[in-house]
Amino acid sequence: MTKLATTKLLSALLGLVLLIVAFACDSKSDGNPTDNFDRQAMLRNYADNLIKPAYTDLERQIDTLHTAVLNFSSNPSATALSKLQMAWVNACIHWQYANAYNFGPAGEAGLRKGLVEEIGTFPVNETKIENAVAAGNWNAEDSNRDARGFLAIEYLIFGKNQSADEVVAAFANSAARRAYLTALVENLGNRVGEVVTAWNGAYHNEFIQNDGTDVGSSTSQLYNEFVRSYESIKNFKLGLPLGKRPGQVQAEPQLVEAFYSGESRKMLLYHFAAIQSIWYGISKNGQNGIGFREYLQSVEGGLALVTDTEAQLAAVINTLAGVSESPALSEQIAGDKTAIEALYVEFQKLTRFFKSDMSSLLGIAITFSSSDGD
Repeated sequence: MTKLATTKLLSALLGLVLLIVAFACDSKSDGNPTDNFDRQAMLRNYADNLIKPAYTDLERQIDTLHTAVLNFSSNPSATALSKLQMAWVNACIHWQYANAYNFGPAGEAGLRKGLVEEIGTFPVNETKIENAVAAGNWNAEDSNRDARGFLAIEYLIFGKNQSADEVVAAFANSAARRAYLTALVENLGNRVGEVVTAWNGAYHNEFIQNDGTDVGSSTSQLYNEFVRSYESIKNFKLGLPLGKRPGQVQAEPQLVEAFYSGESRKMLLYHFAAIQSIWYGISKNGQNGIGFREYLQSVEGGLALVTDTEAQLAAVINTLAGVSESPALSEQIAGDKTAIEALYVEFQKLTRFFKSDMSSLLGIAITFSSSDGD
């Protein structure tokens, strides 16, 4: 990602905040709380303008990734590898916009974990991946989620301390490696395809009509996964490599998301942009609808919480701008991690507003445990 592209992305994040401030002055945010909030309208906006497009775009990008895998596998070359790596980055960016909707058709079912665990687990287990390749035997339904998904694919196609020529040679000399890569991408497509099909079917209306606030309601599921997705940035994309998680005694830079590609910072940026979109109820293309922001404005004390939350959102954005594009996030954590530590602190401050305060005012129970004491 070039310095110009990074600047544009951060400017877009800041622009999104300014855009919403402008929208806050329109008729739907008149500062008069009401007890008659239309949750169905809010859920319809999320379903039609954020959730379904996120999964549809992700499916499309995975299709492109699959094509790139087939082209590379049929004729491994540096050029084909470069196109494959680019396709992976684009698909993983779109994954950042979908991973907060880990409920309903993307939730747990029997032995299957939620979609985040099934295709977004990191860090990956290099040994498990290499053993599967060596054995020529793998199972996309077993518990080895750290040997499949986006980040396992990343490990295979970017390599660990390998040049592009070395990665190409590894695939050219191993039919099993090519087959495993293909199987991993096809598993991505199958799992995301199932979610897209469900959202395009009966689940869409079920989601909108289930408009209570009790555990199991659509509002509760959406809110809980929104908070959990936000916390995954703080706890795992930052806290884990910084050594902040329970049991850690030092920083472990290699535990960042997207370690092998060096795209950790980019994925964090897009993930945070997706979190803001959910807060505001605004789609990637700028479609403005009713979101959690308006929901809070309808309850007593909500206006103050919205103001405090957006002040802290701005603080996170400003601190994020201070995190350099290069070297890679893992290298910054291994060296002078002052800017990363500062960013982690600002994310910690925002947790209170999204989690405890918002839960209290809206009367929605937190149903997951992050095990970090906030």
